[in-house]
Amino acid sequence: RLALERSRSAREAVRVITALLERHGQGGRCKEELAPFSYHNTFLLADRAEAWVLETAGPYWAAQRIAEGSRNISNQLSIGTDITAEHTGLRQRARSQGWWSGDGAFSFAEVFSLERQPVRMEAAKARYRAGKELLRQHQGHITAETLMGILRDKASGICVDSEGFRTAGSMVSVLPRDPALPCVHFFTATPDPSRSVFKPFVFVDGVKPAPQVRSPSFADDPAKKIPRFQSKVDRRHELYRRHEAALRLMESDPEQGRRLQETLRELERQGLEAAAALLAGTEVPGPAELAELFLDCVETELKFYK
Repeated sequence: RLALERSRSAREAVRVITALLERHGQGGRCKEELAPFSYHNTFLLADRAEAWVLETAGPYWAAQRIAEGSRNISNQLSIGTDITAEHTGLRQRARSQGWWSGDGAFSFAEVFSLERQPVRMEAAKARYRAGKELLRQHQGHITAETLMGILRDKASGICVDSEGFRTAGSMVSVLPRDPALPCVHFFTATPDPSRSVFKPFVFVDGVKPAPQVRSPSFADDPAKKIPRFQSKVDRRHELYRRHEAALRLMESDPEQGRRLQETLRELERQGLEAAAALLAGTEVPGPAELAELFLDCVETELKFYK
């Protein structure tokens, strides 16, 4: 969030994140649970001209500029010897800890990964391999719809809806190199992309907020009290709650659930077609129409849940 706020490019975002990382470090719980659960972070950063992978280990980091093709990440270090930029003390840290002798090629992933990794890392490795293979299969003709399909793939573990976890925050962005064309972002705003609708959003002046996807605020928020997370609150927004009710319907009445799913995919298809026309320049909607695009999609989806 701070990189988006303070950066004008993916390259600048790398500098913003790494400067904050070196100054403040990283940590903190990843869930509102008393049991500790945390990990260090990996980022995909892209703008109209460049794409970067940034991977971290405590305050240390390595970044790789992606010049062509496709790239994926999955809760593990994946940058090997192809390092474009790095923490100034990265290799000295590795030598001082006995992780690297200083001879031969330096692989960030090999040197900074744990020798004995938690069992859950095997699932992360499987997701990474599957994602890489799915991208390879579509090499040269990857579209927004292609990426939506990959994000919905449950066999690979990329889409998770079990063991206490559910994939959330799925997003696909189209960033044209031509600055005259708008960037189009597709958000689900609901968990489990395999049963969610990707809805288009375009940043324009006067964009209309969608209150139906805004999580409620709390005067006595357990995330802001010390000690933190001693109680739980319901952070689901309206679309989230309605969507969960629809999922229960799909499970209890498969035929009605199938019809609802077909209706939702038709809504998504219409959004994809509208975005394609916008990016091709065959349709030029007015600023007011673009400002209400995402809101209109959310309101339409909600109607189907009634």
